[in-house]
Amino acid sequence: MAFSADELRVLRRALATALHPAPLHDEDVQDCLRLAESVDDAVREAGRLRAFLLDDLARYREALPGSLPGYLELLQDALAAGYDPAADDLAALRALRGNPRAAVLLERCQVLAERSVRARLARVCQASVTTAPAPRTRLLALPGGRAGDEPKPRPTPPPTPAERPVPKPSEVFPPRRRPVPPPPPEERVAG
Repeated sequence: MAFSADELRVLRRALATALHPAPLHDEDVQDCLRLAESVDDAVREAGRLRAFLLDDLARYREALPGSLPGYLELLQDALAAGYDPAADDLAALRALRGNPRAAVLLERCQVLAERSVRARLARVCQASVTTAPAPRTRLLALPGGRAGDEPKPRPTPPPTPAERPVPKPSEVFPPRRRPVPPPPPEERVAG
């Protein structure tokens, strides 16, 4: 990103004001707002160009090996813009390593991919270290306060109730007894 001479003057005034706070004229405030808007536009445009470049790179990669010269050129442009090569790029370059230019790019991409993986691992490790809870320390009573230097008796733990054995399911739910069928009608009459 390049600034014009006018934008550099506005930036210099804004930095001077940030270092030595002083009231600003309305014109200076408007200049700073216009500069901020221009920077935001440039960042959005850079994002759009990057997305276009990466989409174009994916299209050329899918059309390999017929699109080899265009793919290699786009990949070099993307790497120059800070692109971390993806697994698809490494696989494509491995398949094309018979081409000397592709072999050179493969070596460069492998180095960049390894750096990228190491950087991500370092960030993950750093995040886990910073988010890990600190070990709990014992709280110590400070002398003074209400009790002064008197030794306090230790509280005794409450008595534990007598433990009862856990009942078996057959004790809680006795087995069902089958009902005895009534005697046949003939036996009732005879008796």
